[in-house]
Formats: sequence, structure tokens, C-alpha cells
Amino acid sequence: MAGRERIVVTAAVIERDGAFLLTRRLDGTHLAGHWEFPGGKLHAGETLEECLAREIREELDAEVDVGPEVLATVHDYPDRSVELRFFRCALASDPKPTMGQQMQWVALRDLPSVQLPPADDELVRLLAAADGVRRG
Repeated sequence: MAGRERIVVTAAVIERDGAFLLTRRLDGTHLAGHWEFPGGKLHAGETLEECLAREIREELDAEVDVGPEVLATVHDYPDRSVELRFFRCALASDPKPTMGQQMQWVALRDLPSVQLPPADDELVRLLAAADGVRRG
């Protein structure tokens, strides 16, 4: 669709003891109430890694070590197109929500039952497949 805004978003895939860190989108935002892998919009002049480190600092008052990219995908919503870049990350400090958002650790097996944005579906399938391979 011509003229649709295209947004580049980075997201952190942070795993601890088989569970993944999710935050809940605030009221008044696109997809309010959905849970998501934390991250945010790329600013002009930033690298993807710089963006992700900045977003985690702003949203969770935590430092992360940004690792390899896990998935790049594009999802078209009625009003915008979102290019999502997911990176494996390791926390260098404990996260604390700074914007009033909820935060939770969700086991891999429970991710499909959590209300995530449609753009995250491919990542959840990828994580489940990788887990299946690890378990043999």
C-alpha cells in the first residue's frame, strides 16, 4: 500500500532459565495491552545495536549485551509497515520497568498463549523449533 509509514523496530530476545522477558505495551500506544519483546523504534543515525541498547536503558533501566540477530521480518498493519529486527541479548544488570509498564518472564511453552503482536508469531515459531532441536 503506497504511502504507508515504514518503521524499523529492534527487539531484545532475553532468555533466563528457559523463560523470556516480555513487557506490556502501554495504553495509548499501537497495540496497547499486547505483550512484546522489549525494544523500540530506530532513530536516525543509530545502528540497530545502539537502538536496542538505548531502548532497554530507557524502558527497563538495564544494560544489555546485544548479541547476534535472530530474525528480521516485516509485518504490515492497516496503518503502518513494521520491520522488526530481533537480537539475542544478555542482561548486564537487573531490569526495572521505568515507564509504568508491566514486565514478566514467560516460559517458552507459554509464549503461544500470551497476547503478542502478530509480527512476533514468526519469532515464537523459530524459538520453539530451536528448542525442539536442542532437546533432540
